[in-house]
Amino acid sequence: MRLGLRLLFAFFIINGIAAFFILRVFTAEIKPSVREVMEDMMVDTANILAELASDEVASGRMSLTQRGAPESVFARSVRRYATRPIDATIWGFSKQSLDYRIYVVDASGHVIFDSEGRAEGLDYSRWRDVALTLRGEYGARASRDVAEDDASGVMYVAAPIVHNEQIIGALTVAKPTRTVQRFIERAERKVLKGGVLLLALSALVGIGITLWIVWHVRRLRDYALSVQAPSESMAAPPPVPQVPGELGDLARAMDHMRERLEGRDYIEGYVRALTHELKSPVAAIRGAGELLQDDLPDDDRAAFSAQVVEQSERLQRLIDRLLELSKLEQRQHADPAAPASLRDCADRAAAQCSARARQRDIALSVTGDGACGPWEAGLVTLAIGNLIDNAIDFSPANGTIHIDLQGATITVTDEGPGVPDYALARLGERFFTTPRPDGSRSGSGLGLAIVKRIVDLHGGQWQLFNLEPGFRVRLHLAV
Repeated sequence: MRLGLRLLFAFFIINGIAAFFILRVFTAEIKPSVREVMEDMMVDTANILAELASDEVASGRMSLTQRGAPESVFARSVRRYATRPIDATIWGFSKQSLDYRIYVVDASGHVIFDSEGRAEGLDYSRWRDVALTLRGEYGARASRDVAEDDASGVMYVAAPIVHNEQIIGALTVAKPTRTVQRFIERAERKVLKGGVLLLALSALVGIGITLWIVWHVRRLRDYALSVQAPSESMAAPPPVPQVPGELGDLARAMDHMRERLEGRDYIEGYVRALTHELKSPVAAIRGAGELLQDDLPDDDRAAFSAQVVEQSERLQRLIDRLLELSKLEQRQHADPAAPASLRDCADRAAAQCSARARQRDIALSVTGDGACGPWEAGLVTLAIGNLIDNAIDFSPANGTIHIDLQGATITVTDEGPGVPDYALARLGERFFTTPRPDGSRSGSGLGLAIVKRIVDLHGGQWQLFNLEPGFRVRLHLAV
């Protein structure tokens, strides 16, 4: 399973478990909380009514023995309350009936008044609300009118009727729980909707965090893949990903590791390539030296001596260019001291190569003025000089090498046979070279590698063209 899916799966599990328990607690607490509030209000109501009824109970005006007597003031008031019209809107719900049932018991627990008139004369002394209140304790109970129906539950709260510091009866206030059930259900719906919304928002946050982490991890992965082997193109290494926290520490550690590995691979690659390139000239010098130890005709001795000098010069050119390329590859960017003129650079490069060109009867033509820009003059001169040297190797006698300067573009064109199409993509690799027109491979393959590295250091690019006949290299330097 991929890292992103694992993180997302783990987040959903943790978030789902937390949401389940939180919602469960909320929904489990709503109903008892509402009933606790209702009970608190009923306690106040029962005590107020008990105080109002105490005088009539003490005087006997509210008694079963007074059936024929006029109804007490308290009884009439309660019955008028029960029939009072009401139309109230409470937080979006319409209330159109008054739901309190009130009954009064004497000291023996017999009902002497019932607002609904259905329990007068009955013995309620065993009911918890009455029994506890008559003993001076807090009395309350919850009962169902229908045993199997939870919606038929009724809450009863009693208060003592006191006269001369004696409990002479109890007054109970009853209220059906269904009157508050709709408030409970609405609260539960709101909690569930809020919980679902919270879960959805948490999921979005989880997805966002997961994508953020995975994106940074993938950047680190791509960076590691891009630097796991030395670059044959000799381009600058990719920048270190800017990631926060521990991932940033990991990125910097990977960059330090890359530098150490590239240094080792760089040395190993150079040693292998240099060993390969040194084989031919060293073998030629050794063979010529062994032959020169014998008695040879003057012509042969001169030929072998010239071969020793030629191969020594080849070794010297190889070493010089290797040193130049190694210095360039250790740099990350050009360091111009002042704006450089392409015309001045081209003139200096042509002057340096003019002696060798004259030996081959090759003319050098510099046209255009080019631009002045933020380039390192020495490196630009070196690049143009290497292009001219390479063109001299491939140009025919009495040919012309054209160096054209237009803006920030340098174009060097020769009149040689060009380069095989299969080799175009590999030009610029270290030690890669193609046969000269005479069939020899006297080049080191480092000249174009140096040119390409200089272009990279200046943030530019190069283009290679076969002209049939002729070959053209065009350098575009960043301005």
